[in-house]
Amino acid sequence: MTNMNTLAVSADKTLELLWTRVRQRGDMPGFSKVVSAIVGAMHGEDDREFNMTKTVLSDPTLTQRVLRLANSAMYAAFGQGINTVSKAVIVLGTETIGHLALGLKLIDGLSEASNSTDSTRSEMEKAVLAGQIARHLAVSTTRRDTEEVAVCSILHSLGRLMVSFYLPDEWAEVQKFAVTHQVDENEASRHVLGLGLDEIGRAIGRRWGFPAPLIESLKNVSPRTEEDVVDGPLEHTEWLAAVSTMSSRCASVLCEQGDASADSLLQIAETYAEMLGLDSNAVLSAVATAQQVVEETRPRATKLVEEAPPELPAPGKPADSIKILERGVTDLQNQGMSVSTGQLLTIALETVYQGLGLSRAVAFLRHHDEGKYIARMGFGEGTQELLPRLLFNDAYQPDVFHAALANNKMIFVEDARATGFLNKLPRWWRDNLPTTRSFVVLPLMLNFHPIGFLYGDWDEFSPDFKILPSEVVLLDELRALIVKAVEHRIKIEPAWARTMR
Repeated sequence: MTNMNTLAVSADKTLELLWTRVRQRGDMPGFSKVVSAIVGAMHGEDDREFNMTKTVLSDPTLTQRVLRLANSAMYAAFGQGINTVSKAVIVLGTETIGHLALGLKLIDGLSEASNSTDSTRSEMEKAVLAGQIARHLAVSTTRRDTEEVAVCSILHSLGRLMVSFYLPDEWAEVQKFAVTHQVDENEASRHVLGLGLDEIGRAIGRRWGFPAPLIESLKNVSPRTEEDVVDGPLEHTEWLAAVSTMSSRCASVLCEQGDASADSLLQIAETYAEMLGLDSNAVLSAVATAQQVVEETRPRATKLVEEAPPELPAPGKPADSIKILERGVTDLQNQGMSVSTGQLLTIALETVYQGLGLSRAVAFLRHHDEGKYIARMGFGEGTQELLPRLLFNDAYQPDVFHAALANNKMIFVEDARATGFLNKLPRWWRDNLPTTRSFVVLPLMLNFHPIGFLYGDWDEFSPDFKILPSEVVLLDELRALIVKAVEHRIKIEPAWARTMR
């Protein structure tokens, strides 16, 4: 009893020291807020696809990396030509994009942290390789949780990474104890720190708000022996934990033994294959593929999917706006008749948001029963908080929005603060968007009746620019595609049609 109490106190002190170091130096991944948003989008009950798209788009670097990976050979089975995050979410699924985003954000943070110590860099390399092994293994099966498996395997070493980065002296003691007493580092950690490295990883996962299955996968699973009573295939969480354990062990062997790793890898693969419900050859093949990736990427084995991070876009309308709009229009052409109205609007809104480099982009829909235009979704910093306040009566008023809707023509206001123009701006706009300098309105008209519009603006810090005639053509095409798809949905879904009138 005394030993157990002493252990508990030691564990509490270890975690207290760890949180103190985290507060002093900042989260090593630097992504706890992003993690919360991604996890919330993955497991929320409403508008999961839109919320995931919005979360990814809030990080320009993440946006480009998700699109790049979604179009890579890894996802060739889903088809190429994914031009918008919205389409990536539709094609690959919210769960896949969520785990993909988590993995990419983690790697970004680990890359920054790894510059601090050789020990952390070594642990990071093992973690990323474990993710690669697990991904290749999952791809070789019929399972659809490839990115979940990869992220769980990367995070399987989270406790090791955190201790090596934030508690380097204690980490050295753990390693010394393991060598001296011939035990593994997880057991050594229990003696030195009061709790195992996997327990530290789970504590961090709970603190960062990880999904429960991910947290539960952060444990070491020993292979089954002949004496074990087998009740059937592993439950999903246990399967994740077992794959993560196996992948992490293989990654350690690859990093530490190099060319002499063949026998050790074979032994690991054979001991885990049966409990994972796989043929040992499938495991060996996945390990061999990952090993090839290791060789191809040395000495930068921590590379995940690309050579260098993409350049961040400059504020304001991008130089390649035509290409972005063209790609978005292509996505609408390819998906317009096969997706829901919400998905359709998300693709269109993202296209305008990205293609014009907007500060904010909002989709308004007309609700006939309420006699109002109401903001349904939006991209841009602070937009979510604004949405409940962005609404106005559909009865005609002499302002720029009703004029655009009445004439079914795109309106671009280059200087909303120009003398004499304020009287053309409605009160709801002046009250909620006071920092806006320029904005654009794209009406959506069906059978000579407005059904809504897309709105986008640029704040006072955006550079001056014009909307070119070639861009207007693409924006008009985008409007026409939305209306055509909405008309199609009305024909096949009368109930939905009534909600739009």
